[in-house]
Amino acid sequence: MLLAVLMPVYNEAPVLRASVERVLRTPPPVDSDGSPLSRVVTLVDDGSTDGSAELCRELAEADGVACVIRDTNGGKGRAVADALAHANELDADLAIIQDADLEYDPADHAKVLAPILDGRADAVIGSRFIGETHRVLYYWHSVANRALTQLSNMLSNLNLTDMECGTKAFGKPVLDRLRITEKRFGLEPEIVARLARMRLPDESGGGVRHVRIYETPVSYAGRTYAEGKKIGWRDGVEALRCILQHNLL
Repeated sequence: MLLAVLMPVYNEAPVLRASVERVLRTPPPVDSDGSPLSRVVTLVDDGSTDGSAELCRELAEADGVACVIRDTNGGKGRAVADALAHANELDADLAIIQDADLEYDPADHAKVLAPILDGRADAVIGSRFIGETHRVLYYWHSVANRALTQLSNMLSNLNLTDMECGTKAFGKPVLDRLRITEKRFGLEPEIVARLARMRLPDESGGGVRHVRIYETPVSYAGRTYAEGKKIGWRDGVEALRCILQHNLL
C-alpha cells in the first residue's frame, strides 16, 4: 500500500529540510499484515520567495520525495488541493497532511492512520486537546478554536474537539472524492464539512453510507509569530464564513 504524505510549503526554508528528514527518519506505518507501507512525501511549494522552491527541488532528488512547484502564492488550501491531486495521480491508498513547519510530529502518523488501516475509519482527524503533549501558547487562539469547532459541530452534527487541527488523514475512497476549493486556512472547516456530507458505497449491503470519521490525539509544538506562525485573526473570521458556507449551502 502507498501512503502519500502531503506537505504544503510556503516560505519555510529555515526548517524545511529538517521537517522532510524527520518524516523520512520516522518508520512508516505498517499494514494490517505487518508489512511497512510504501511512502512518498509530496512537497507543494506555494510560490515561496525565500528559496523554499529550490530546496523542494533539491529534496525531491531523494527516494520517496516528490515536489510540485506553484509559480504564485495561492494559499494553503490550493497547495493541499495540488498535493491531493498528485496523490491521486500516484494512485495512493492513503494520504495524510503534514505541515512543513515542525509543529506536528510525523511520529504520530502510525497512530493517526491505524483506524483506517484496520478498517474502522475512512478518515481520521487529529486533536491537540485530548491527551497528548502540546506547547502552551495563545489563550485567545484556543478560545477562537473552541468556538469555531463548536459551530462546525452544530452544523455538521459531528463531535470533534479540534476541527482546525492540521493533521488529517484519508483512506482511498475519501481520497478519490475529496475536493478542496478554499484557498487559505479555510480548508480545515471545508474538509470537515465535506466529510460530514460525503457518502461512500456501502459494500456490505449496497446503497451508500456515511463516512466513518475517527479522532485521535496528536502532539503539538506550536510556533509563535516571531518563529514564523502565519495564521491570524482574519483567518478566524474567514473560517467562520467557510463553516457557514460549506455546511449550509
